[in-house]
Amino acid sequence: MENLTTKKMWIVGVSGQIGAALAELLTEKGISFTGTGQAEVDVTNAGQVMAFAQENKPEIIFNCTGMTDVELCERRRDEAFKVNALGARNLSMVAAQLGAVLVQISTDDVFAGAGQEELTEFDATMPRSVYGKSKLAGETFVRDMAPKFLIVRSSWVYGKGDNFIERVLKMAGEHSHLKISNTQFASPTSASEIAKTIWRLLEAGAYGTFHITCRGYCSRYEFAQEILKLAGKKVDLQPVFMESMDAMMRPAYSVLDNMMLRISGIEQPKFWKDALKEYMEARGQA
Repeated sequence: MENLTTKKMWIVGVSGQIGAALAELLTEKGISFTGTGQAEVDVTNAGQVMAFAQENKPEIIFNCTGMTDVELCERRRDEAFKVNALGARNLSMVAAQLGAVLVQISTDDVFAGAGQEELTEFDATMPRSVYGKSKLAGETFVRDMAPKFLIVRSSWVYGKGDNFIERVLKMAGEHSHLKISNTQFASPTSASEIAKTIWRLLEAGAYGTFHITCRGYCSRYEFAQEILKLAGKKVDLQPVFMESMDAMMRPAYSVLDNMMLRISGIEQPKFWKDALKEYMEARGQA
């Protein structure tokens, strides 16, 4: 098992959900790291990325940046590809030059999600949205350019900041009736569980593309049901067919199978209900 404690680490996008979870994990382990946001290093600016990397010489780079708003990506196609694809390319160039490991955070949106079967790392990607296409382009740059990489795909991620759990609880506080989609299925996944699993992969020296999701799956409606149940909120929750642009552009069934974790002998994340309970209890919401 590789000793990572002396490695120089750089979390790009440290204020995002997964970036913050990684920062928390490293802090708990007593490992120093450098964390940057767009204000410190703009990943779309190759010169800035290269200058920062040359000064700090990171050995492990976590790319947790991304333009993730699906509707905004549709409206600003060039910007989406600039952040999600060129940003990954610029960090891949640095990783190649320094011989660093690059951990690239990706998404279930690289799949069409039109079927009813769990998707493995070996299934064909076919993104429908600009967001999914731009993230897949980022994956391609990483595979083509980074010497050692981990591409991590997950789904319905929640952690520090705005997320589905916080939005459901906010709506429950303002309305007695809620309507939630029952036509989208995936695995709600804690950013903390993703961070822990990434660490296991790095310790094992396991590289490649990995799905990291909490075990089990549900619909958005069932996810909201569990959130309200844990929070002790009595709200009239109705399952509905949603036709928003966000719902239409995202895969309807993107249940990811953590096959690579399983066949590599790496411990998988917790069951989604257990991880959700842990997250909400830690925040005094359950």
